[in-house]
Amino acid sequence: MKPVKGRGPTFVTRFLESRHLGWAGLAIGLLAPFVIATPYAMDVMTSAVVFVMLAVGLNIVVGYCGLLDLGYAAFFAVGAYTSGVLSTELKIPLLATVPAVIVVTVLAGVIIGGPTLRLRSDYLAIVTLGFGEIIRITANNLSITGGPSGIYGIPGLFGDATSSQVVFYYAVLLIVAVAVLLAARLGRSRLGRAWRFVREDEDAAEAMGINTYKVKLAAYIAGAVWGGLAGVLFAAQLSAISPASFTFLQSALVLMAVVLGGMGSTPGVVLGAIVISLLPEVLRGLADYRFFAFGVLLIIVMIARPQGLWPHRSRER
Repeated sequence: MKPVKGRGPTFVTRFLESRHLGWAGLAIGLLAPFVIATPYAMDVMTSAVVFVMLAVGLNIVVGYCGLLDLGYAAFFAVGAYTSGVLSTELKIPLLATVPAVIVVTVLAGVIIGGPTLRLRSDYLAIVTLGFGEIIRITANNLSITGGPSGIYGIPGLFGDATSSQVVFYYAVLLIVAVAVLLAARLGRSRLGRAWRFVREDEDAAEAMGINTYKVKLAAYIAGAVWGGLAGVLFAAQLSAISPASFTFLQSALVLMAVVLGGMGSTPGVVLGAIVISLLPEVLRGLADYRFFAFGVLLIIVMIARPQGLWPHRSRER
């Protein structure tokens, strides 16, 4: 008898795994202002791109390494407040604050992750939720952060808060595109494979010689840096920040984007972030019922696609 040959990958599978899709998505983003460039549309699209940055950063923590983080908005706040304080109090250009933001977010990742990453599952989620609220409440009570009123008058990326929205959108799009590419390459690296092994079975990974604590801490720090840089872009976009922007709801929405898109899948997470950020605006015509419709649509999608809109497909052999 002749051996039965296995079925090869379908056209849909090959299409979804094509590396050209990322460039196609970037092209769509670059062409979007030529279709509609009203101030409202540019603001919504810029917010969506910043949200993609957040989702990709959380995907490193949750999707790659399997660490359930419910307080990711803490790093978002750390980055935004660091750049905001340095640019308003010390008159440092916003782009020049990026090295300081990276250092501060790395320290925040070590301080928060160091004592907590020995925990697992629900315990880790509860502790990260607590740290997220601690950061928000601290910002709400410090004079240097402006208290409940926050920080105002933050300059734009190019030193002018009133610069063109289209120019700012393109700058943010290119920065986030590079961040997405780096996150994807990181996921395919040796460290990324270690993250996946820890996610699948931490005990087995440790038995095979992987220092699971250091590997998890590396994922947490990387996610913190991505979140902090997204905070810089957020501060530049709004020119004002306050503790109300960094609530648990923000962390939940970012986590929702990761789960909806497909945990561990970079293109899926990008798609999930775009859906989560744009769908409420698309449904704005429903007035008071738009968030009800938003919730119903999310439930339907998760029932129909429990693995996410674009699930991760391992290429391990």
